[in-house]
Amino acid sequence: MWRLIALAFVGSSVVVNAQIKKQFSVENSSQCGEVYLKLRAKTGNCFIRPSQNQDILNIYSNQNLEEYTHSFSNEIKGNTCTVKLSLQQDSNHGVGQKISYKMFGSEGVPSDKFWKVYLTETTPYTLDLDYGLGNANIDLSGLSVKKLRINTASADVNISYSTGIENKIDMDTFFVKVDMGSLNARQLNLAKSKVVVADVGFGNMFLDFSARPTVRNRVVGSVGAGNLVIQLPDADVPVVVTINESWLCSISLSNSLKKIAPNKYANAAYTKDGKDALVFDLDVSMGKIVFREKVN
Repeated sequence: MWRLIALAFVGSSVVVNAQIKKQFSVENSSQCGEVYLKLRAKTGNCFIRPSQNQDILNIYSNQNLEEYTHSFSNEIKGNTCTVKLSLQQDSNHGVGQKISYKMFGSEGVPSDKFWKVYLTETTPYTLDLDYGLGNANIDLSGLSVKKLRINTASADVNISYSTGIENKIDMDTFFVKVDMGSLNARQLNLAKSKVVVADVGFGNMFLDFSARPTVRNRVVGSVGAGNLVIQLPDADVPVVVTINESWLCSISLSNSLKKIAPNKYANAAYTKDGKDALVFDLDVSMGKIVFREKVN
């Protein structure tokens, strides 16, 4: 039976001394061939980790249930289990004050309250993750992710494959969007994604392509007034870059990238047939794009 379990804290109500307890658990089902998970964390700190547990979703926290608000829904259509969960930490500080803290270093103190989210390694996921304010650390090691979408408003997000275990299936799209926050995506070769889409508004984004991709990558990027930094792989990996730029932007190319056509650059390993090339199609208006060489 597929069900949601919400457990309240037992014991001390003092947050500083509160033990970490399970808040939500969504059990797996024989009907569930894959999972669409939409998780929205409006405030606070959120961690995502793989788990050998069979449950689709397990969430732990150091908060009491009455200290935050949430909404939950789930349904099964065909063989897809759709889980939608929104979490919001209650706070005396308004959104304006939190943005002021992020931009100017005043009006507030970063919270020590968090959610720890565990996903099973046994079921394929489509992940739709939305972060407002705070921090998010996402470890995708050994998961089976078909599609990934991450949007951050003013949160700082870190994505990694900490154990070095790649995605168990080929990923269709790895989509990341930054408004005013920051996002660091490391070891992108382990995502096995056919397409990487990067959208930068006023914030900062770092994409790590330093290791040879196991699946041919096409990277589509758009930069408004923010910064996009791209770490390139070894010189023997063919790379081709097309940049649609404006006179208000700033472009910093690595020494290995040479102009081969208007707005088009490539390294020495690239050939005209484009076989196994790492392809970048980028647009930038007022922001900055930086390509970094790999340092061996």
